[in-house]
Amino acid sequence: MPYGYPTGALSRSNPPTPVPGTINPMALQVGGSARNGGYRSEMDIDTPNGESDDSHEKRVRPNPLPTSSKKTGLCYDVRMRYHATVDTTDMHPEDPRRIFEIYKALCVEGLVDDKEFSGVKKKDDLMHRIDAREVTREEATLVHSEKHWEFLQDTEGSTTERLHELTRDGDSIYYNNESFFCSKLSCGGAIETCDAVAKGLVKNAIAVVRPPGHHAEPHKAMGFCLFNNVCVAAKVVMKNNPSIKKILILDWDVHHGNGTQKAFYDNPNILYMSIHRFQGGLFYPEGPEGGLEYCGEGKGAGMNVNVPWEYGGMGDGDYVYAFQKVIMPIAMEYNPDLVIVSAGFDAASGDTLGGCYVTPPGYAHMTHMLMSLANGKLVICLEGGYNLNSISHSAVAVTKVLMGEPPGRLHEGYIASDSAIKVIAECIAEQSKYWRCMKPQKSLAAETYESTGLKAERLNDLVRKFQATKLYELYGMTPLEIYRDQISTSFTNQVMATEDYIKKETIVFFVHDPYVDLAPMVDQVPLYAQWAIDNDYAMIDANIPEALSGIDETGYTAAKHTEEVCTYIWDNYLEISDAQNIILVGAGQAVVGLIHLLVHRDCRERVKATISLIGENDPLRAVSSNIADEFLPEWYFNNSQIFISANHDAWERPRIRKKFGKLEKIAASEVHEILRQSFPRATEWLADIIPPSTTTNKMTG
Repeated sequence: MPYGYPTGALSRSNPPTPVPGTINPMALQVGGSARNGGYRSEMDIDTPNGESDDSHEKRVRPNPLPTSSKKTGLCYDVRMRYHATVDTTDMHPEDPRRIFEIYKALCVEGLVDDKEFSGVKKKDDLMHRIDAREVTREEATLVHSEKHWEFLQDTEGSTTERLHELTRDGDSIYYNNESFFCSKLSCGGAIETCDAVAKGLVKNAIAVVRPPGHHAEPHKAMGFCLFNNVCVAAKVVMKNNPSIKKILILDWDVHHGNGTQKAFYDNPNILYMSIHRFQGGLFYPEGPEGGLEYCGEGKGAGMNVNVPWEYGGMGDGDYVYAFQKVIMPIAMEYNPDLVIVSAGFDAASGDTLGGCYVTPPGYAHMTHMLMSLANGKLVICLEGGYNLNSISHSAVAVTKVLMGEPPGRLHEGYIASDSAIKVIAECIAEQSKYWRCMKPQKSLAAETYESTGLKAERLNDLVRKFQATKLYELYGMTPLEIYRDQISTSFTNQVMATEDYIKKETIVFFVHDPYVDLAPMVDQVPLYAQWAIDNDYAMIDANIPEALSGIDETGYTAAKHTEEVCTYIWDNYLEISDAQNIILVGAGQAVVGLIHLLVHRDCRERVKATISLIGENDPLRAVSSNIADEFLPEWYFNNSQIFISANHDAWERPRIRKKFGKLEKIAASEVHEILRQSFPRATEWLADIIPPSTTTNKMTG
């Protein structure tokens, strides 16, 4: 039998049942194709106390969690393994076992109920099974030419000699008599998976399909790909679902998706973004098309974003950096209705063909970020990945995140390389021609205050410029990116951080209003920064502008903006850092952001202390929400110091409850004076709570 075929009779409609104990894993099969599972978006409520209801009707209430209560979809069909080389001695990288190993890993993890692998019979699968089907000619030719369809169709009846000839003359491609059927099944599986997500039958999904597709061009097969699965699926879904008007295709396969780029290069409704190993066009597929200057044309100008790595060896830090700086800002500005990932796992650690070092947690974090788009409508569609162990572990990590599990911790060496930083800077410059979020904003941190001039700027902007300059000159603090859908000079250098914050055991997060008189600001702003540096802690300083310059301020409120900034910094910087001790410090009305963070994020395990500096006219906020949490007020009281003006009307209350924190009266009215007076007491209290830095111990021991 040709390499990769299952043993026994070949049947498309009834694939063979697995043979227990078989030695050759190539022969292992999983009986039957995927089956649909039920989903209900509403909850049936029986009549109380077991009473009968003569009308035989049930009261129905709307599902309060319409998205997260749905299952994650899975498309897998064992028959896709029939595509194999006709030469049984040719151990081709695009191994038929690839999809089997991923499916088996999902079963072993208990995500799929298949007694052949899991050994545990559950009531039902955790995942919703999506049946694959063959793509139709009409669907395939939405992307591919009629001639291409006929070429692949002819392989069904080709002789072995002809198949050898086509394989020899092709561009990194092989064929057998089942290649056409398997490629139709792979493409149809991608369509059904995307359609299930688009229609809301599942919250998201993964399509474990082969052969892959992103190299296949409209007129030819290449790079192990016959039909371009993702491209055809995108076209069909947009045609059949009027609500899907904009699609983002994110390609993290280590190779550039030349076929996808070519199919949509002038399409204004599909944004294609690719992170790939390029090496100046020397890495497959060779040529300049994967360069960052290829941005689309005509109506599709700006709808093609390439992040081309200069070398191999790129890892988690490089990919997450690309996501934070380029992928997610542009994706959020684009605001797609559906996200499809061309998910090659050949950049995974252990894949010698790709030569990169992305770990399963790295893929999980990228997936987690993409889930914030398109109301969670995300499809992971398998492309490349040729180390069977690497692809199975990576796919499991991604699937668990799709199902609601948090991504795993990134390794200690997680940091962007100099090469990645350079490439990303070039990408930002190129894409700034098309995207507002990529527009360059002149950094003022290294400039002196005198050189800026007034230029009729708002006072809060001038104050922040001076703060940023001081933080840069004294402590080397540089800006952290905050992604938003508007551009304002008031956002320049809004968040500053010490350069090694990601690796420190302790981080001080200080959020504050812009002070309105410069003299105290000059003296007070560095207090916590200097204290943090002296104790070998990291420092993140966030400024909340009272008003915005250069844009329409309609709907802007500093309080709401504070809440958004605090949760954003937690989600994208603090939570993924190595810090086990996080100190929250809020000044003035910006305290509301820290309260919002404590209420809406599960962060108490790592937040060891919270300090609030409240002036005479600033609100005193309590940690309370619509969700009952009996432990939060007690935790907040035991882990907070609220330094509040003696003139505040809170002191007129007969009793101050624990949910407002542990209050301490300060004989001052303004925030900057409260900060100065409370600083010795606050740092003394923190010294008793925060353990000494192990780095400091090593330095002094």
